[in-house]
Amino acid sequence: MPRTKTRFVCQSCGHDAPRWTGQCPGCGDWNTMVEEIAPSSVKAPVMRVRANGGRLGGAYGGVRPQKLGDVALPAQPRLVTGLAEFDRVMGGGILRGSLTLLAGDPGIGKSTLMMGLARYLTEQTVLYVTGEESAQQVKLRAQRLGIDSDAFYVFPETNVEAIMAAAQDLQPDVMIVDSIQTVYRPDLTSAPGSVAQVRESTAVLLDLTKTLPVSTFLVGHVTKAGSIAGPRVLEHMVDTVLYFEGDRHHAYRVLRSVKNRFGPAHEIGVFEMRDKGLVEVKNPSELFLSERNYGQSGSVVVCAMEGTRPLLVEVQALVTPTSYGTPQRTVTGFDTRRLQLLLAVLEKREGHRFSQHDVFLNVAGGVRLEEPAVDLGVALAVASSFRDVPADSNTVVAGEVGLGGEIRAVARIEPRLAEAKQLGFERMLLPKANTKNLDAPKGLELLAVSQLSEALDLVL
Repeated sequence: MPRTKTRFVCQSCGHDAPRWTGQCPGCGDWNTMVEEIAPSSVKAPVMRVRANGGRLGGAYGGVRPQKLGDVALPAQPRLVTGLAEFDRVMGGGILRGSLTLLAGDPGIGKSTLMMGLARYLTEQTVLYVTGEESAQQVKLRAQRLGIDSDAFYVFPETNVEAIMAAAQDLQPDVMIVDSIQTVYRPDLTSAPGSVAQVRESTAVLLDLTKTLPVSTFLVGHVTKAGSIAGPRVLEHMVDTVLYFEGDRHHAYRVLRSVKNRFGPAHEIGVFEMRDKGLVEVKNPSELFLSERNYGQSGSVVVCAMEGTRPLLVEVQALVTPTSYGTPQRTVTGFDTRRLQLLLAVLEKREGHRFSQHDVFLNVAGGVRLEEPAVDLGVALAVASSFRDVPADSNTVVAGEVGLGGEIRAVARIEPRLAEAKQLGFERMLLPKANTKNLDAPKGLELLAVSQLSEALDLVL
């Protein structure tokens, strides 16, 4: 018998090599090369979708170029679920004929969120393809979530050809594949979950989604590093990428859009996990500030923009003398390198010496802040803990800190002011450059600063 040829494929980027290496030559990740059977030189027949207006028959496959003005749009291009937090993240609802990837840690609640859509899409046909559970297990979860709909179909299958046939027969409005790591193409020799299977199965489902059309959701797991399991090219194939974040030991979950071709990216929706499923949190700022302690040093309220939504979050800092040779820098919910930069600015421009102090920084509520507008709040929280002087508890902070200690302007200052006023804050510390032609809400005092030293004197 001829010897079976194998190759080693990186599970992060898809790079293949004839032999195993500890580090992938393509992306540089370590221990991601997995042995797979090399594909045969004889090409298998390409799977294409057969449907009305399909892509078979002739060089064009039944589809001809047409003028943009002749392209017909459905009367309602989006399915509005009524779950406001989910619709916000999706850009106003589920776009018909879109392919969405939902990723998150195992056990975070991805399947619960997807099945919960059936509670709101009562007039649409939903096909739930499960590759990890039996139909009886899905039934038990549906009973717990209170789902009893005749338009909800369960299909325990992992063969992508069978999934295509079921979708063409049923013609659903929404199809959920849970999870993409279990789906396989029988004409490929690699195992389900491998780079080749995930990539090729997604390509077939993409073709199916655009041709029927059907709104498809792919559920995927993430690796220990926090990236989607499988090749990064998977994120480029889909229309929308959603991350479901949170701690399984806490009740709150954050749904974040990392990519959205049909709506704003980096939009978030906040949910609370309860016995009967996920419940939306309509005012996340009030939730994140509900357990705030007043009169303590190292606590500052910042206003960050997540997509189109202003979010008030408490930033907590703790600066203590170190007992180690090298001081610790422990950060939760913020970029560690950005914190190092702010510590250097405080040390160089304001004389705060952190070489003998440990610095711990935490963003309350499990939110991760990446916007530069929270720089000023982080710097004030660290300085407050270092001096052991409480910051003004009725002041919200927004501003970017430059290397020279200057406070730079931030975008979308009006929604930040409105959110601070709505939650009852009395003052807003903001860059002086943002005050030009600014219409501030009545009853909210504006504290404009241009240097970090001015902000320290006003707040501490």
